[in-house]
Amino acid sequence: MFQKILIANRGEIAIRIMRACRELGISTVAVYSEADRNALFAKYADEAVYVGPPPASQSYLRIDKILEATEETGAEAVHPGYGFLAENPKFAQACEESGIVFIGPSSRAIDSMGSKIAARDIMSDAGVPIIPGSEGGIKDPKETKDLVEKIGYPVMLKPAAGGGGIGMKIVWKDEDLGPALKSAQSIAKSAFGDETVYVEKYLAEPRHIEFQILADDKGNTIHVSDRECSIQRRHQKLIEESPSPIMTPELREEMGGIAVKAAEAIDYRSAGTVEFMYSRGDYYFLEMNTRLQVEHPITEMVTGVDLAKEQIRIASGEPLAYSQDEIVIRGWAIECRVNAEDPLNDFSPSPGRIKRYRSPGGPGIRVDSGVYAGVVIPPYYDSMISKVVAQGRDRKEAIARMERALYEYIVTGVKTNINFHIAVLRNERFRRGDINTHFLKDEDIMTDVKKVTEAEYEKGLSLASALGADTRKVAAISAAVEAYVTSQEGTSPQE
Repeated sequence: MFQKILIANRGEIAIRIMRACRELGISTVAVYSEADRNALFAKYADEAVYVGPPPASQSYLRIDKILEATEETGAEAVHPGYGFLAENPKFAQACEESGIVFIGPSSRAIDSMGSKIAARDIMSDAGVPIIPGSEGGIKDPKETKDLVEKIGYPVMLKPAAGGGGIGMKIVWKDEDLGPALKSAQSIAKSAFGDETVYVEKYLAEPRHIEFQILADDKGNTIHVSDRECSIQRRHQKLIEESPSPIMTPELREEMGGIAVKAAEAIDYRSAGTVEFMYSRGDYYFLEMNTRLQVEHPITEMVTGVDLAKEQIRIASGEPLAYSQDEIVIRGWAIECRVNAEDPLNDFSPSPGRIKRYRSPGGPGIRVDSGVYAGVVIPPYYDSMISKVVAQGRDRKEAIARMERALYEYIVTGVKTNINFHIAVLRNERFRRGDINTHFLKDEDIMTDVKKVTEAEYEKGLSLASALGADTRKVAAISAAVEAYVTSQEGTSPQE
């Protein structure tokens, strides 16, 4: 087992990995930018190394500085978390060449899944179902038109090197195809340095279902539960749950087996996620994330498997601690990503200083956070404040516990999407599990968010009248009033 690990990331995921290391008796090293000098993760680690100013391109994405910090501190391994360098094959290769253990898959495996086109080809050859579409990149408008006529509208244009929904274009009719292709290529070149675009059939009522996998270098690969990630904004996940409301034991075994087959096709090692699109009884390979997912806590809650520890054990050469038949799902878990952003202003980021902060707690609640009262959320990185996870005996109890936890959550000084999550949780269609990736658009959730915000304001006035100077309640009232006032005025209470 390792003696010291450097975590090449920041925020809540850095702390999550450090917690796993502490339980395993492993010393930790943090790397931080100037903007994160006072961040919680930099204080939590046993050692911390400054790697440069913001933005990330001058600090967290500097492979040379990360490797220098690893050598300077004597760390034997690097954990990349998610984002930044986590799926960069050049970073994994640089670690391999430097004799540093990269806690993740091989650079070759990362590279093979980095291109969406290459991944489709590999999975098709392995017998994994893929969405009907082009066999490679497309450039010529006429060639694209001929292909689309065979597939049938609507179709999706996707950058081959993309991610996070950037550059994706849905095309519904013939006359929009040419302009959409040109736009997608332009965005792909600007965002990823590669204008290659491919075509896929756009699925009706699609659900985003993913399977967590674990694989060691002893030839063992298993799937560790499924997750539903269909509540999305611009192809980015906001609320996830495990298991999926549509899943049956038979379907889980079938799709899980396909996920294992996908991992084995690239000789995968470490934790990873195979993502599928599910539509009207059929499912298709979407992509493979060669890292730990943001939403991994819900899988940990329902299975009891510590995925971060398993990653570390696998990287140190140990075999999997579990066999497939030892993976048992107990209860239900839901995760809400709490971000510093304004849902009533197109989810615009809300960087600034957190004035008051109180985490929720109680039965079945887990909060993975990297902030505290007084800390500044910088404008340079992702705006995530925390991930709130609620577990219950069933989906109904998990939803009830999450709503209760969000009621308890106090964050002031920046705008948050807490009221957005409450609005979704109260939606009757969501409560039935009748969701897909179009849910937010179809349900006009923003109208409900406004109603929740107004209700919180009225509740705050009532509590203020009844409770007077009770400091805890005053803090809750202040949070409700501040959220309401800033949403009405469009100003941010930042310092």
